[in-house]
Amino acid sequence: MESTHSETPAGQMRAVVHERYGPPDVLHVELVARPSPRPDQLLVKVYACTVNRTDCGFRSAKPFIVRFFSGLVRPKNRILGTEFAGVVEAVGDAVTEFTIGHRVFGVNADVFGTQAEYVLVNQNAPVATMPVGVSFVDAAALCDGAILALAYLRQAAVGPSMRIVVYGASGSIGSAAVQLAKLFGADVTAVCGARNVEFVRLLGADTVLDYRHEDFTETSDPYDVVFDAVGKLSFARCRKAVKDGGTYVSTDLGPWQQNPALALWTAHFGRKRVAFPLPRYTRADVDLIKHLVEAGEYRAVVDRHYPLEQVVAATRYVETETKTGSVALCIAVGPDRTPDPGKGA
Repeated sequence: MESTHSETPAGQMRAVVHERYGPPDVLHVELVARPSPRPDQLLVKVYACTVNRTDCGFRSAKPFIVRFFSGLVRPKNRILGTEFAGVVEAVGDAVTEFTIGHRVFGVNADVFGTQAEYVLVNQNAPVATMPVGVSFVDAAALCDGAILALAYLRQAAVGPSMRIVVYGASGSIGSAAVQLAKLFGADVTAVCGARNVEFVRLLGADTVLDYRHEDFTETSDPYDVVFDAVGKLSFARCRKAVKDGGTYVSTDLGPWQQNPALALWTAHFGRKRVAFPLPRYTRADVDLIKHLVEAGEYRAVVDRHYPLEQVVAATRYVETETKTGSVALCIAVGPDRTPDPGKGA
């Protein structure tokens, strides 16, 4: 998929912006002022970024609670995007860890802004030099799903010989959870659609179930952990599948936004626990992901990539909830008009 944009005027950049909440059509590409780094910031030329569930939630303001973070009436952050991979173009005077020309990847979860030709990143943010041999497109898709999966797996104390079921195992968080849970030594049962069964098996799952034909909640051998990686289930439905002393964890607030309250309640009452962590994006986790990638123990999963101008189509595809892994946007391209592979760091 190629981009057909003309040369961007000096001092400006192309960016995906939205002025109001609504469907994917509220997104459009326009020219905005290129930012300049403060003393502790990097200016990164973005080669690739992603469209993920967080972007979709902040664009649509659904659930309504999102508005308390993004603006009650209209979006405070006109430019979305959290994940990125690119090249450091400029650095502030106080930056010591990165230099111009470094190929970097990371996540700008608190401030967004990566769906643009340039983004400002604090030098202490969750950012690192790219793993050797990884393309910009793959690097852009490494962080969000993996860091979220790490938070949930840690909260559930997943470890050796534990049995975990990952529901929604082919998505960004789910595909990360399958790989990471195996690295933690767990026995992994993955639940996904029929077209992804073999793919998820290749990620390392010990058992793979097609959710349309097999209901893991009907098991007679409950799991230590039930991880709903797509936020489609509820504790009530999964309760039988969680063994006494086990944990149910979900990436969503749950029906009637009940999961935070259930987490508080089950911490003191009952034999089965609901965990609802508040994930933190840290440099340490980005460094861990880089190490795992370079060791051949973890890989990004990218379903499709689109040019920046096709952000509406990319977003619509994400919202079909059928993607495998991540969906990327390609911003800078190589001389052959394909996404610059950006191998190495």
